[in-house]
Amino acid sequence: MPATSDRLDLRLSTTDKDRLRRAAALAGVSVAAFVREAAVREADTVLAHPLEARTGSLATRLRGRATTRLSTDEIMRLTRGA
Repeated sequence: MPATSDRLDLRLSTTDKDRLRRAAALAGVSVAAFVREAAVREADTVLAHPLEARTGSLATRLRGRATTRLSTDEIMRLTRGA
């Protein structure tokens, strides 16, 4: 990747920073490279699917509901447009 003069600073909790360090180490890349690639990949996804980015993906809408019994109407509402 070509060097640039643009810089992005962000604040992270110690827990989040540790998670990024561990993940980057497992991937065999620097933390900066890991975060840059993840951010660019997510940006590409949002740009390709802007409506889904605003309404949330089906997985996001269903997250945390795996143990909840849903009615047919609620399932239809959550999956409509998916």
